[in-house]
Amino acid sequence: MYEIAIIAIIVLFVIVTKQQKRLNRVETELGALRKVTAGGIVPVAGAEVAEAGEQAPASLAQAESEPDAADEVEDAPGPWGKVAAASVTPEDAVSGEPEAKPAQPGTKPGKRDIETALGTRWAVWVGGIALALGGLFLVRYTIEAGIFGPGVRLTMAGLFGLLLAGAGEFVRRTGWRTPVAGAAGAYIPAILTAAGAFTLFGAVYAAHGVYSFIGAGAAFFLLGLIAIATIVAALVHGQALAGIGLLGALATPALVASQAPSAWGLFGYLAVMLAAAGVIAGMRRWHFLMGASFVGTGLWTLVYMAGVTLPDFAVLLVFSAVTLAVLVFVWLSGAAEKPRVDFVAIVPAFFVGATALALFVIPDIAISGGPARAAIIVAMMVAAAVWRPAAQAVLHAAGIVTALAYLQMMPILDLHAELSSGTMILDGMAFAVSRSSIVPVGLVLALLFIGAGLWSARRHLNASPWLAAMWTFWAAAVPLVILLTSWVTFGNIDRDPVHAVVAVLLCAGFMVAAEGLARAEQPPQKGGAAVSCALAGAATAWLLFLHMAFGSGMTTVLLGASAVVPALATRRRAWPALGWLSAAAVVAVLARVAFDPTIVGAEFLSRTPVFNWLLPGYGIPALAFGFAAWQLARTTNGRPRLIMEAGAALFALLAVAMLVRHAMHGGVIDSGAPTLAEQAIYTLLALGAGGILVALDMRSPSPVLRIGSLAAGVVSALFICGQHFLALNPLVTDESTGRIPVFNLLFLAYLLPAVAAFALAWYARGKRPKWYSSMLALMGALLAFAYATLSVRRLFKGEYIAWWSGMEQVETYSYSALWLAMGVALLVAGVRFGSQVLRVASAALIAIAVLKVFLFDMSELEGVLRALSFIGLGAVLIGIGLFYQRLLTSAAVAGRAE
Repeated sequence: MYEIAIIAIIVLFVIVTKQQKRLNRVETELGALRKVTAGGIVPVAGAEVAEAGEQAPASLAQAESEPDAADEVEDAPGPWGKVAAASVTPEDAVSGEPEAKPAQPGTKPGKRDIETALGTRWAVWVGGIALALGGLFLVRYTIEAGIFGPGVRLTMAGLFGLLLAGAGEFVRRTGWRTPVAGAAGAYIPAILTAAGAFTLFGAVYAAHGVYSFIGAGAAFFLLGLIAIATIVAALVHGQALAGIGLLGALATPALVASQAPSAWGLFGYLAVMLAAAGVIAGMRRWHFLMGASFVGTGLWTLVYMAGVTLPDFAVLLVFSAVTLAVLVFVWLSGAAEKPRVDFVAIVPAFFVGATALALFVIPDIAISGGPARAAIIVAMMVAAAVWRPAAQAVLHAAGIVTALAYLQMMPILDLHAELSSGTMILDGMAFAVSRSSIVPVGLVLALLFIGAGLWSARRHLNASPWLAAMWTFWAAAVPLVILLTSWVTFGNIDRDPVHAVVAVLLCAGFMVAAEGLARAEQPPQKGGAAVSCALAGAATAWLLFLHMAFGSGMTTVLLGASAVVPALATRRRAWPALGWLSAAAVVAVLARVAFDPTIVGAEFLSRTPVFNWLLPGYGIPALAFGFAAWQLARTTNGRPRLIMEAGAALFALLAVAMLVRHAMHGGVIDSGAPTLAEQAIYTLLALGAGGILVALDMRSPSPVLRIGSLAAGVVSALFICGQHFLALNPLVTDESTGRIPVFNLLFLAYLLPAVAAFALAWYARGKRPKWYSSMLALMGALLAFAYATLSVRRLFKGEYIAWWSGMEQVETYSYSALWLAMGVALLVAGVRFGSQVLRVASAALIAIAVLKVFLFDMSELEGVLRALSFIGLGAVLIGIGLFYQRLLTSAAVAGRAE
C-alpha cells in the first residue's frame, strides 16, 4: 500500500515537472511575440495573483505603463518596503506570466469546469498532503521492516523534508510564480515547502521525544529555527505558509519538555518568533498572520501565569514591552498620519491588559508587589497609544484594566447598606494589598492618565475630535475611579476632608482643561466632544466632593442647587454639554431621594411639621431646577430645558406630598398605605399641579408643561376612581368620617376635590383637548354625587357609615329625592354653562333615580313614603320635560329672528 502511494507521488511530481517545462516554453515564445508587437497591441492581462502575494506584470508592455512588482512593494507602508523590494529579483521583474487561456467554445467566460478543478487545484492539494504523509509513512515502513536503524531513518526523513523544500524553491525559481487561471489557492511551490516543513518538524520531534537522540535545548533550537525559516519563506510563498510556520513555532514549546524549564528561554524564543512574524506581516500587510501571532504569544503568557505560583515579574515586563514594541514599531510603523482604528491592535491590547490585570488582582501576586509591576505595564500601554494613534485599542485596554483593578478592591461583595446609625455600612471581602502600596500606585497612574490624556487630546483635537474625546474621557475617568475606590476602601465613608480636597482639585483641573480645549478648537469655543468629556469629569468630581465633605442632608440640597451653575455658565459659553450637566443634577438628586426619601435618615428627621429637612431637601432642588429651566430657555434652550422644567414640577409636588405625609403620620415617613384624608390631599395636589402647569404653559409654551398638565389630570382621575371610590371609601373601610357636621373627612375627600376638578375642567376649556375637560368635569360630578350621598348616609348613621350597618326606609327615600334634585341641578348648570358633559351626567343621574324608584323603592318602601317617592319622581320628570320644551321653543324663535 505504501509503495503504491510513493510511486503515485513520484509520477505526479514527474508530470508536474513536464507541464512546468512546457509552460516555460510557451511563456518564452509569448515574451518574444510581445517584443515584436509592443508598439501597438495591448496584451491580455495575466492570470489572477496567487495567494502567495507575488504578482508580476503580465507583459513587458504592461511593465512600461504600470508599476512593476518592485514599485508596488516599495509603496507598501512600513519600513520594510525596501527589504521587500530587494526580494524581487531582476528576473522576477522582467519575466512575464502566462496569459489566461481563452474560454472553450460553448462555455461561459470565467466558469470553472470539473476538469480544471481536478487538474489544477485538487491534484495539487492532495499531492502536497500525500508528500507530507509519504515522508511519515516511509519512516514508519522502515521501522516495521527493520531496514534501517532509528538514526538512519530520521536522517532520511530530514533529507526528504529538505528535498521537498528545495523542490518548492526550484519550482518557484523556474517560473511557476503564478498558477493557471482559477487555481490561485493551489500554489505548488508553497505546498511543496509546507510539506517539507511538516516533515522536518516530525523528524526533529521524533529525534528528541521518541529516541532522545538530541537534548531539549537542541530540539527547541531546531524546531524554532524551522518554524521561523518557514515564516520567512512565506515572503515568496504566501501567507498560508506563514500560518503553517507560525503554528509550528507556537507548538514547539509544548512539544519539547525540559527538566528545568526557563521562563527567560520560553519568552525569549516567543519574542524572536513574534518579531519575525511581525516583520513578515508588516512587509506584506498580512493582518491575519499578525493577529494570530499576538493571539498565540498572548495565550502562552496566560498559560505561564496560570502554571506558576509567583511569575517572574521581569520576564512579564520585558515580554509585554516586546509585544507592544512589535505592535508600535513593526506593525503600525507605516500607519497613516490620520488616526484610524487598527483592529489587529485589539489582540495585543487584550492580552497585555490581561497580564496587567492579573498582577493587580491575584492575591498572591498582588501581595508580592504585583500592582507596581502592573502599573509599569499600564504605563507602557499608554505610551504605545500616545506614540501610535492607530493603537486606540491599547488606550481603552489600559483604562479598563486600571478601572477594574481599583474597583475590585472596594469591599462591595455581598454589599448591604444601612442608614439607621447615620453612616453607610459596607460588608464585603477585604483587599489583600495595604494602603501604603496601592495608594501611591494609584496616584502615579492617575497623574499618568491626566497628563498623557490631556496632552494627547490637545494634540488630536482638530484632526480627530473623537480620538481627542477618548483621551479626555480616560484622563477624567481613571483618576475619578481611583479616588472613589480609595475613599470607600481606606477613607471615612461619612465625611472625609482629605479625599474631598482631592475631589475639588480634580473638579477645578477638569474645568480648566475644558476651557483650554475649547479655546484650541477650530472654530474656538464650540464645545466639542473632548470639552464635554472634561466637563463631565468636573461634574463627577464635584459630586464626589459633596458626598465626601457633607452629610446626607446638605449633600442633597447642594447637589440640587448645583444645577444652577452650568445653567448660569451658558451666559458666557454656548457649550452644549452645560445644559445636560444641569439635567444630570436632576437625575443625581432623584437617585438620592429614591435611596433615602427622608433626606437625612429616618432617625434624624425632625417630627416638627413643615419645618424639617424635607422642606429644603425637596424645595431647594425644585427652586434650583425651575431657575435653571428659566435660564436655559433664554440661552441654549433645547431638551435640557424641558428636563429641568419636568424636574422642577416633580420636586415641587414631591415636596408638598412628603410634607403632607410627614404631618399626617406624626412625623414618621414609612411605607404604610395612606389614609383617605392623606389621599385626598394628594389628589388636590395633583389637580392643583395640573392647573399650575396649564397656566405656566400658557405663559411660556413647553411640551413638558403641556404633557405634564395632561398627566396630572389623568393621575387625578386614577386617584379618584381607585382610591376615593373603591379602596379608601368609608363605606368599605368604615373609617371615621369625623364628629364635625360639615368640615369632616367627606368634605376633604369628596367636596373639595369635586370643586377642584370642576375648576380645572373649566379653566382647561380651549387650552387642552376636549376629552381632558370632559374627563375632569365627569370626575367632579361623580365626586359631588358621592359627597351628597355619603353625607346623607352620615346624617342617618353618624361617624361610621359602613354599608353593612343597614339602611332605613326614610334613608332610602332620601337618596331618591337627593339624586333627583342633583339631576335637576346638573341640568341647570349644564344649560347655563353650555356643558354637554353636565347635561349627560344629569340624564344619567335621573335615570339612576328612576331605576331606584321602580326597582328598589317599590319593594322596600311602604305607605306614604312609597307614594311620595313616585309622586316626586313624576313631578320631576314632568318638570324636566317642560323645561326642555321651553328651551327648544326659545331656540327656534331665536333662529327665526335671525
